[in-house]
Amino acid sequence: MESTLQKPATLEQAVELGLRKEEFEMIKEILGRDPNFTETAVYSVMWSEHCSYKNSILWLKTLPKDGPHMLVKAGEENAGLVDIGDGLGCVFKIESHNHPSALEPYQGAATGVGGINRDIFTMGARPIAQLNSLRFGNIHNDRTKWLVKGVTKGIGDYGNAFGIPIVGGEVFFDDSYNQNPLVNAFSAGIIDTKRIISATAKGPGNPVFIVGSATGKDGIAGAAFASKDITEDSAQDLPSVQVGDPFMEKLLLEATMELSETDAIVGMQDMGAAGITCSTCEMSAAGNVGMEIYLDKVPTRQENMLPYEILLSESQERMLVVVQKGKEQVVKSIFDKWDLHAEEIGHVTEGGRVKYYMNGELVGDVPAESLVLGGGAPQYKREYSEPAYFNEFKKFKLADVPCPENLAKVGYELLALPNIASKRWVYEQYDSMVGVRNMTTNRPSDAGIVNIKGTNKALAMTVDCNSRYVNADPEIGTMIAVSEAARNIVCAGGEPSAITNCLNFGNPYNPESYWQFVGAIKGMSAACLKFKTPVTGGNVSFYNQSVIGGKEVPVFPTPTIGMIGLIPDKNKIMTLDFKQKGDLIFLLGEYADDIASSEYLSNYHGVKASPAPNFDLENEFQLHQAVKGLIQQELVNAVHDCSDGGLYVSLVEMSIPRELGFDIVTDSEVRIDAFLFGEGQGRVVVTLTEDKEEEFIEFMIGTGVNITLLGHVTKGKFQVDESPFGNVLEAKQIYENSLGNLIEN
Repeated sequence: MESTLQKPATLEQAVELGLRKEEFEMIKEILGRDPNFTETAVYSVMWSEHCSYKNSILWLKTLPKDGPHMLVKAGEENAGLVDIGDGLGCVFKIESHNHPSALEPYQGAATGVGGINRDIFTMGARPIAQLNSLRFGNIHNDRTKWLVKGVTKGIGDYGNAFGIPIVGGEVFFDDSYNQNPLVNAFSAGIIDTKRIISATAKGPGNPVFIVGSATGKDGIAGAAFASKDITEDSAQDLPSVQVGDPFMEKLLLEATMELSETDAIVGMQDMGAAGITCSTCEMSAAGNVGMEIYLDKVPTRQENMLPYEILLSESQERMLVVVQKGKEQVVKSIFDKWDLHAEEIGHVTEGGRVKYYMNGELVGDVPAESLVLGGGAPQYKREYSEPAYFNEFKKFKLADVPCPENLAKVGYELLALPNIASKRWVYEQYDSMVGVRNMTTNRPSDAGIVNIKGTNKALAMTVDCNSRYVNADPEIGTMIAVSEAARNIVCAGGEPSAITNCLNFGNPYNPESYWQFVGAIKGMSAACLKFKTPVTGGNVSFYNQSVIGGKEVPVFPTPTIGMIGLIPDKNKIMTLDFKQKGDLIFLLGEYADDIASSEYLSNYHGVKASPAPNFDLENEFQLHQAVKGLIQQELVNAVHDCSDGGLYVSLVEMSIPRELGFDIVTDSEVRIDAFLFGEGQGRVVVTLTEDKEEEFIEFMIGTGVNITLLGHVTKGKFQVDESPFGNVLEAKQIYENSLGNLIEN
């Protein structure tokens, strides 16, 4: 009698699992027979958007992947790796946990943090810092407040318990994220470049171990869940949300670090999306080998788990390790010491097929290459078309927007907006000092800065994306996201090295959403080539939209950029705070009559339709070179870029740390609200002592970058064109407390 485990799957089952009819036919062709249910479930997850990138990979391949510091290119390992000298490398990556966080914000965000850290230490690197990029809906909505509290507590509790500091990030609010928040987690680690652990299986006969936690039913088909729309019925998908244990992860980290010191490891991979299926197939395909895996040997948390449940579980804190034959006891001893499972569940084979057994019965037999990214998984070129709104946004006219009379009052109102106000309420949930590497706790800087122990160097890192700009113009907006990340690194005293990206978009089958994605890829490529910051990898997250009244409403397109930079001399870290009364304030870069896509236009005037702000990639590049030179030659004592809220907000942020102020003059040829609140790109504010002015001007003339003397630093009052404009104590109160008040009330 035919076993139920071997019974062929039906088309209806395949479609229910998320496969398309033509994909089910492809599977039959690959296998030369009808797949059984277990195999169909395996293909449904591995060919989901989340795992296969089937709707994005053709465009992802066009991104620049070569750069001066690259050690591991995109797609080669669990995370990107750049050379930072002294025999050390930096491993870093960003990934999304959007859909889980929309349903269960605490666990959704916590397991996002756990997963990204495992990607780092699975390569043999010790994580040293985290960042996060968060997007929420209208802060006045009760659901948004619930999501903010749950997500930040999940990130904080997991990160604090795991022992890795959160050194920066960003939080952005817009109605487009009301139902579907974005939670993008970034982690970076340091590695001895001679001890890189590869995610490749080799050596037929070598044993395969599962290490870490036991396998449960949490997170089954989580990757498939991440590859569909969030609807009113999504609460039924709660079992797809994993549950994390940071203390278990800490034990797993220490055991892995100890194991990396031995010669017992052939290869190792984190079990993230699709669990055992993904790790066995990807490691096999990478090494052109196969595996035989005995699912009944996998430690489980529930009894009588079915083969597909064990294969597709996304239970956290687990990894797959290929061990040198004869070194099994080394692995077992280390994991016993840390009180963790280390069970031999199979072995490497020749031939490229992965075979899964349950109680002696073959329940799945698949070619590994047919399941992996860039291998046999489908690769689609979707249609795309320019949305009607794009040209409508271009019709915006500055003259149609009245200039308010009391601009000082407007300035205070901007400081209270959730996208501008200090994110202090959020970051106070996090421990930024754990691990004692964070160098920006009392030294505010445009990037997070982390000490590299035993060297004179530091790492600078940032996450950036103004999704309102990207929505207005995906190509220009994404160039700006890369440029702002590079600008933040440079303003902190660093040299940009490489990026990782988290590409959050709507439904790829919607031609207008896909047009946004294509534009973003083009913009990213252009900017990364200009700044010599190759893409080391990252994450694509489609289907970020809400289905409201039967209509899909996509989130703002959000290609989050995570960037790493190197500060070669820790003595030349640059901070953004005004240092003393009397210092001169200069603006570097061009400014214009421009308030397009600004916080001022969108959230003060309520005008949502306008193009991306003024931007020129070549001017931006020249500005960065100038700022690097100023910092190297010690001509400036504070540097801060102009971004959200424009020049006024930059000046206030520079004033607050030491409770100083500013006295500036504007340009009568430019509208005063545009001068103060416009968000034209390629601008940086610097301060310097009067005795450096002549040398500063001489240096800047040689760069060709425009400079404007704005005024000087004052004791604590703000003055614009000789008129009072508030003071630092009032501004500080508004800036630091507004967001917390909105969340708590």
